[in-house]
Amino acid sequence: MANRNRFTATVSMSAFAVSLAAMATPAVAQDVDPNVDVEAEADADAQSDDVIIVSGFRESLATSVSTKRNSDLILESVTAEDIGKLPDDSIGESIARLPGVTSQRLNGRANVIAIRGLGPDFSQTLLNGREQTSTGDNRAVEFDQYPSEVVNQVNVYKTPSASLIGQGLVGTIDVRTIRPLEADERILAVGAKGSYADLGALNAGSKEFGYRVNATFVDQFANDTLGVALAAAYTDEPYQLQEFNAWGYAGDGTTGNPFVIGGNKSFVTSTQLKRFGVNGTVQFEASPTFMVTVDGFYSNFDDDQSKRGIELPLGFNGAPTNTTVVDGPFGGFAEAGTFENVEGVVRNDVFQRKADLYSGGINLDYQGNDGWNAFFDFGYSRTDREELSIESYSGTGYGAGVGATDTIDFISGTEGTSFSPTLDYRDPNLIVLTDPLGWGGDRIQAGYYNDRIVEDELFQYRLGVGKELGGFFSKINFGLAYTDRSKNLTPDEFFVSPANGATEVAIPNSALLRETDLGYLGLGPIVSYDVRDLIADGTLVLDANPSNDVPAKAYGITEKLMTAYLQLDIEQEMGVGVLTGNVGVQAINTVQNSTGVAFADIDGDGAADRVDLSLGDNYWDVLPSANLSLRTDSGWVFRVAASRQIQRPQLDDLRVAISYGINNNAGESPTGEAPFISGGGGNPLLRPYRANAVDLNIEKYFAGGAGVIAAQVFYKDLVSYIDGSRVIFDYAPFPQPAGQTPATTIGFLDSEVNTGGGNFYGVELAATVPFDVFTGVLNGFGVTGGAGYTKTKVENANGDTDQIPGYSEWVANGTLYYDLNGFSARGSVRYRSEFLADFTGFGGSPTRRLARAETIFDAQIGYEFQSGSALEGLSLYIQGQNLTNAPFVSQFDVPEPRAVIDYQEYGRRFLAGFTYKF
Repeated sequence: MANRNRFTATVSMSAFAVSLAAMATPAVAQDVDPNVDVEAEADADAQSDDVIIVSGFRESLATSVSTKRNSDLILESVTAEDIGKLPDDSIGESIARLPGVTSQRLNGRANVIAIRGLGPDFSQTLLNGREQTSTGDNRAVEFDQYPSEVVNQVNVYKTPSASLIGQGLVGTIDVRTIRPLEADERILAVGAKGSYADLGALNAGSKEFGYRVNATFVDQFANDTLGVALAAAYTDEPYQLQEFNAWGYAGDGTTGNPFVIGGNKSFVTSTQLKRFGVNGTVQFEASPTFMVTVDGFYSNFDDDQSKRGIELPLGFNGAPTNTTVVDGPFGGFAEAGTFENVEGVVRNDVFQRKADLYSGGINLDYQGNDGWNAFFDFGYSRTDREELSIESYSGTGYGAGVGATDTIDFISGTEGTSFSPTLDYRDPNLIVLTDPLGWGGDRIQAGYYNDRIVEDELFQYRLGVGKELGGFFSKINFGLAYTDRSKNLTPDEFFVSPANGATEVAIPNSALLRETDLGYLGLGPIVSYDVRDLIADGTLVLDANPSNDVPAKAYGITEKLMTAYLQLDIEQEMGVGVLTGNVGVQAINTVQNSTGVAFADIDGDGAADRVDLSLGDNYWDVLPSANLSLRTDSGWVFRVAASRQIQRPQLDDLRVAISYGINNNAGESPTGEAPFISGGGGNPLLRPYRANAVDLNIEKYFAGGAGVIAAQVFYKDLVSYIDGSRVIFDYAPFPQPAGQTPATTIGFLDSEVNTGGGNFYGVELAATVPFDVFTGVLNGFGVTGGAGYTKTKVENANGDTDQIPGYSEWVANGTLYYDLNGFSARGSVRYRSEFLADFTGFGGSPTRRLARAETIFDAQIGYEFQSGSALEGLSLYIQGQNLTNAPFVSQFDVPEPRAVIDYQEYGRRFLAGFTYKF
């Protein structure tokens, strides 16, 4: 009986999350079907002796299906039972299993999410209905910043409503944490797991084993009017990566000049991720009509990477000999040969990202007995981030043509290029700290030190009032929201050089570490050390970089958004069922501003002068929306939605930092007059992506509401897109460059600009099917998943067809499971077709390259000891991730399968752990 009570509490917690917004979060208050009291139904079921209690993974799926069914918005959902019982490193892996949703991996982790085939720049993420700052450079939340153990539910809204503040263009992800008054009893749970990376400890000082621990406490006091929830999790886990990377490919594919690898920059990367996350919530029911909810979240994130490898200048320095050329669809390709006189650069780099994320707020919610309701919500989010990148170079001598050279055979294939060198790159008598290729010019540059300090802060205030009505419109809602966000980047950059002006210096014996094996590329072991130790002991010294390029990277960006909305909820009995939904409009005033540095020769001395600037814009967006759902008694739901949608530009694209000067070519002038001003940099006048959208859904629910089959069709007319190009720009606010007086302040700016639009459309199929609907023999078995097809066509500023970053034409995922009598087993697969992926280069600037299609397989088995057992409350599980060792691969500009740019192997991960509920 004790187990039954504990399950009842779990059901109530999960089901009540469906209507959470009505008590705590105004942003999603319109999403609940007023005809369905999910919590009451769950309680009634629990009290019936004829009902078979379903728990575990099946219960979580049933709750997710119920959330989808009862919402007036088109959404996908994953609940706490699903996330909390999975040994995922973040909620990203769990979200990526939802229909129409997938992810891009970073160091093997699912850290950013794509919805309907489009990347993270086109969606928005909320925490408990509030917008969040990010550990990344832009708006997209990186999901590995959230421990899965502190999350109760995630809803992915694919359509907006007027009262949904902070919505995205393709979707809005709302991460929910526990509300303690939703539970019926005290909950105390602890858990731990160990992890193993099968690539082993690739770098000296790295690990192959890791662990996680977590604890959750929920209780109610003062006759269940005061609730407290606290969840904490700590992670210390390694991630390993073997990477091939090409500089690019020389040649043009013609006879005598085939495509050939231009250079190699391949690394073995070992990451140690340490993350502490804690979430706390206090709820106080001051009266039956008034609820106070205070919550806070904190995450400390430390991602420490050792990157060791070799750079080899190859085809860009001269053609190979003994070349084997094969014909391909785009010309000849050199798949084998020999490069002579190669001067390699041994790299011992580090990358460390530290971030502290703070988030929280207070919600005051009034639900009157007279039909009136109101709320006030304050939210705060802040991320303090520091990214330190240090490159360290060593080789056989200072400067090109000085040290020993290598003769290297190569073979290029679909998995990258392998090499057969003649030099021993592990010999510290051969490899010294220096500038092997003279990259520093007159300066002896044995590396580079780049520290990026980012502060991101956001305040939100919301106020809403609602009144229940009679008739076709069941309720009217009015609200105001104000959001104030600022993001600042401060770069701190230095040259790394040998001490005392030396051109080269031996690696101290005391600094030498275990050799790093590049055998997977045929390059063998290389000399290894930690550059931070060499800087600390004075072997290498830092010299500040005085270039204007450094302050030009700095920016400060502010956004102030005032939003007002009016929404009418609909509830009307029809002949075939009940019509529910909402219609409304949201109006947003945006005031954006950027401060930074521009460079131009103002005083006429021929050198660029620093000009401090502040520039921005003020504009409105009006966003009407409608969501209608016809719910029949036979389990069918027919939905139609129409809306105007926006997605704000990437924050760093709004920077004001610009370099500009005089152009005397009248033929290039936008006005035909010369001289005129032209420049390049950020665009503080950039406006959002904008689209008009229509969605149609047909859903069939069965198996007592536990199963669903859904078909979704959507179309978005993009009326404004953002693309890198040249735009007419007024330089009137800028100081005039020295020299000739421009005939006009109207000139050109090479930057991200708003262009003409395009469209994207598609269809999605989703299903959750328990197999006992076919026969009782298959009780406990089932399948869940979906597939989506999206087609896009977008014009850039030149009128050419452009590929949207992060866009995949096909995404699909599925999970086959068995869950009965405490035993559970499931296997999952997710697939996405090729897409334009973001790779972070040195200095934090994103580089986009075409990534190949990928398929990821995961599996898990577990057992929960049942009621009456001596170990009741204990659950055990083991999981395997990326079981087929699927690589992450990017491609050269031409689709020649052997022209690989990146080939990254993360290996397989195995995890084992337990949870125990007291």
